[in-house]
Amino acid sequence: MLVINWQRLFENKDRLFWTLHTGGWFGFALIYYIGSFLHDMRTVWVFVILLNAYAGWLFTIPLRYVYRWAWNKDFVPSLLIVGASAYIVALLWTVAKNITLWEIYKHGWEPEQWFQYFTNTINSLVMIVCWTGLYFGIKNFQMLQKEKQNALTASTMAHQAHLKMLRYQLNPHFLFNTLNAISTLILMKENKTADAMVSRLSDFLRYSLDNDPIKKVPLQQEIKALSLYLEIEKVRFDERLEVKWDISEKCNDALVPSMILQPLIENAIKYAISKLEQGGRICISAKHFGRDLLLEVSDNGPGADIVDGKLSRENGVGLPNIQERLQSLYNSNYSFVIEHNKPTGLKVSIRIPFEVEHYGD
Repeated sequence: MLVINWQRLFENKDRLFWTLHTGGWFGFALIYYIGSFLHDMRTVWVFVILLNAYAGWLFTIPLRYVYRWAWNKDFVPSLLIVGASAYIVALLWTVAKNITLWEIYKHGWEPEQWFQYFTNTINSLVMIVCWTGLYFGIKNFQMLQKEKQNALTASTMAHQAHLKMLRYQLNPHFLFNTLNAISTLILMKENKTADAMVSRLSDFLRYSLDNDPIKKVPLQQEIKALSLYLEIEKVRFDERLEVKWDISEKCNDALVPSMILQPLIENAIKYAISKLEQGGRICISAKHFGRDLLLEVSDNGPGADIVDGKLSRENGVGLPNIQERLQSLYNSNYSFVIEHNKPTGLKVSIRIPFEVEHYGD
């Protein structure tokens, strides 16, 4: 018993094309044959039908590659290429059908004028247009299915990323250090500073827990949350932590994945600032370049070994989490680069598409 694996068929584009292409022309031949009963055609007409279907099958194969090439063109050039290609194939198929009809069914009859070879071109063009419509219809359907699958994958991965985010956003060491600093401030009777620190911690945790990781947020909103985090850390490190912001005004409304920079800053504090007796500096920049948004976090710490684009010291979830989220949200349209900063330290650069929220859409 023959069982068709439809999922496997639709996943392989070449197999799907040849199956539908051959099945479609076989269906054409069958319908053409059934229609011949109305005209009481001779038996030899079956061979004419089969040859015509084979000619159509053969001539429309190049259209696949022409249409694939035209797919990435602008609308007008693409329309012209598709129209011209379809018309040329229709002419060729018309000539083939007429020659087959004259040689087989009419026993070698030859036309008196050359233009008679193109008789019934309209009928052939209608069939080629139908083939073209089916081709682009199926291609659009495949594209929509792929986008739907990517969206489902991104949603699933984002939820998984959210669970991983909790592992470092609610870092026990961060909470312990912060609460310990608040306790110390209270003992020193610096209640005003302690109260401000509790308020910042509350706002930061509320932002990190309540924000949906699937959705993107304006960069200025992300910067506000990062500022809360850094203000908390500044209470701990005092003058040892210097933060330099270089955010272009054009980037304030740019959409970014929520909490995408916080793990980078946390790593910089843990591995750079805390290791320097005199303290250190963290630089955070955002720039608009072409169609891209360029984000960068750098420090002037002792640095680390970079092997195959990854930190040799990395054994947590921070950086892998960032890459996983970027992959799920932007597919391959992003870059994530870790490199040495000059003169010392590390620099992490992220490139993502520049997007802004369109209200009213």
